[in-house]
Amino acid sequence: MAFCRFRSGLLKMKEKNNIEKIAVTEKKVTLSELKLPEDLKNLSVRQCGALCSEIRNILITTVSKNGGHLASNLGAVELTMAIHRVFNSPDDKIIWDVGHQSYTHKILTGRLAEFSTLRRKDGLSGFPKPSESIHDTFISGHSSTSVSVACGIAEAMRIQGKNNYAVAVIGDGAMTGGMFYEAMNNIGRGKNSHLIVILNDNNMSISKSVGSVAKYLTSLRNSEEYLQTKRAVERGLKKIPIMGKSVARGIKNVKDSVKYRIFEDSNLFEDMGFIYLGPVNGHDLEQLEEVMRMAKTYEEPVFIHVKTVKGKGYMPAERNPGEYHGISRFDIETGNPEVSANKCFSTVFGRELVRMAHNDSRITAITAAMKYGTGLQFFCSCFPERFFDVGIAEQHAVTFAGGLASMGMIPVFAVYSSFLQRAYDQLIHDISIGNLHIVLGIDRAGIVGEDGETHQGLLDVPMLTTIKNTTIYSPCCYEELTLCMKQAIFEDKGLAAVRYPRGAEPSAFESCYLSADHVFISNGRSNILIITYGRIFNEALKAQNVLFSKGIKCDILKLTKIWPLSESLAREIENYSCIVFFEESMDSGSISEKIADMLVESSYQGDYSRVTATGYVKQASVMECLEQLGLTSDRMSEYIMKRSSENGKA
Repeated sequence: MAFCRFRSGLLKMKEKNNIEKIAVTEKKVTLSELKLPEDLKNLSVRQCGALCSEIRNILITTVSKNGGHLASNLGAVELTMAIHRVFNSPDDKIIWDVGHQSYTHKILTGRLAEFSTLRRKDGLSGFPKPSESIHDTFISGHSSTSVSVACGIAEAMRIQGKNNYAVAVIGDGAMTGGMFYEAMNNIGRGKNSHLIVILNDNNMSISKSVGSVAKYLTSLRNSEEYLQTKRAVERGLKKIPIMGKSVARGIKNVKDSVKYRIFEDSNLFEDMGFIYLGPVNGHDLEQLEEVMRMAKTYEEPVFIHVKTVKGKGYMPAERNPGEYHGISRFDIETGNPEVSANKCFSTVFGRELVRMAHNDSRITAITAAMKYGTGLQFFCSCFPERFFDVGIAEQHAVTFAGGLASMGMIPVFAVYSSFLQRAYDQLIHDISIGNLHIVLGIDRAGIVGEDGETHQGLLDVPMLTTIKNTTIYSPCCYEELTLCMKQAIFEDKGLAAVRYPRGAEPSAFESCYLSADHVFISNGRSNILIITYGRIFNEALKAQNVLFSKGIKCDILKLTKIWPLSESLAREIENYSCIVFFEESMDSGSISEKIADMLVESSYQGDYSRVTATGYVKQASVMECLEQLGLTSDRMSEYIMKRSSENGKA
């Protein structure tokens, strides 16, 4: 025993001396000195660990100024470093799911100098973008898609005779999306040997992971003892001369049997045809690289389970990762956001829903992993038995709401505009055809801003207007929001949607402007009419005043119930010789297009034009995007003056 302690002491001294020698001989490197990602493979683990610290400082500094997704990126630094040291991008294809955890990937693939422009106009996107870099394999702004993409890429490379890897990096929250399982099932049948799925398991999606998937992952996390024992045995066997490898092969069946028992007779991923490796510490570069190199030795699809800490390295984000998932600018020292979100359209919606639910027990609330983002935390606190977080599963959310509605309940599904797009089929088949009454609280409707093309809410109106038995409201302020909610929840039948923008209301409005239907605002007899709805009504009011100061009178038609349109609307507006519709929506299928059809049918002889989005809108601030689209007051007044001058109608 004494000899063992002595030998152990010698080994520790030797190890300490080796570490000290490495520390002396290794050159300290910084990101700016390197050709990335190639040079990463030539560095030691210690050098890469120092780079990880540098990356975290860059992430915190940049997001504090630009806003963005902080906690998820802080948790994925070592994981991203290991991926780029083991795999060879861009020949090996890395697919991020969701793409908001790809900031470190951007830094390590030659975009360090541009990283300060993250999420700004003409700067770097907050998500992977192939047009931005050859290292960005696929656009990924929505969840649960990476494994499907990786499956397609891996099969294409197999057909093309390429020997590279497709690596899908997916978050545990994204595993609540059905596409993940559809893809896993397909891959397991195909046995593509060059496909690796890496689960970044931080036990925290946007809202806390819910349901049986979260419980299953917890059971796997509790099996870490198995992996630690396995590693210790393997290291010991490797030290045995001559016999080591033979012994390792000989005990493989025993190892598999023990593993089978530890995992209680079943492992979901292995049952689907994958080799399962993990869980491993997602902040230990040596462990990460070891397991990834091991994955490359298998001739079957591999699933690597990595455990990380969301917000790692920045205490405010570690303590409250949900708050730092997507955040505006903040003070680094205190962690406090510069702009309080205590009152915004989302929170007004959430609090009003609580007030209504106190008086009507039929009201239920549904979210798809966005409890805080949609303001439903208040409902969850007051009525937990009537609150449902279904995870990142918008399709299920809609059909689930249909089931509730069929039993006489009034389900309210609060969802971001761009995420609602995933449930189009369910809105038609499971709600509209049966004329079931559910209510959609469509958050982030219209321009969202810095998150760019994948998150702009410009398609919900064109999408919903194609669905029968649908009513759509677009309030301009908080007070009108509550009016529309009351109408949608208690008065309407079928599918009712109340859409509202991100952030706070633009300004206070006179009560005479408010309506749950539509209202005209006139400043004197005029031949010019502006039509609009939602928050840009505020910009239209400013434009009206600017034009009046220049001697040009115009009226405004503010729509609140934007669909279906009143049958008498064409008659109400056809006497204006110049009509301009300013709309925060994609052009095709928009309300302005519907009114154009109405005017054609009524043989309108005047000048009608529309100002809308005609393509996908890149990242920039909300006001920069609206300026680009011609939807600010200055651009509106300029357009009206030009149109009036050309037509001689001023």
